[in-house]
Amino acid sequence: MNKEGGEIMKSTLAVVSLNNARARSRDAKRVSDIKQVQTALEMYFNDWNAYPETGALNFASTTPNNILKSPDGTVTYMQQVPAAQAPGTYVYTATTTTSYGIVYTLENATGGLTPGVHTATPGGIANP
Repeated sequence: MNKEGGEIMKSTLAVVSLNNARARSRDAKRVSDIKQVQTALEMYFNDWNAYPETGALNFASTTPNNILKSPDGTVTYMQQVPAAQAPGTYVYTATTTTSYGIVYTLENATGGLTPGVHTATPGGIANP
């Protein structure tokens, strides 16, 4: 391999490595976001004996007023609902008053979780 070809190969490997590191960072942020939301949802449930209705969490918004409050507006459970890490989305659904699902996707294996679509529930975060 000539010198120029070797430099191109090194540059390509560096870009691939950087992209993998970025994906791992996004995945770590996703898992952290979901765990924070689950904590807020459990506090909400403990006070109201129900989870917020579907649509109560807007993961697409980055506005400062995107908060999770009690139905009467007197208690703030999450000051800022996290915006989903692109690529990907977070989708919250209240399946019943006593259960919910938050669907999200991991790009790589992270913390014992496999890549792909996952659903967080009151029971925790698990592999599909």
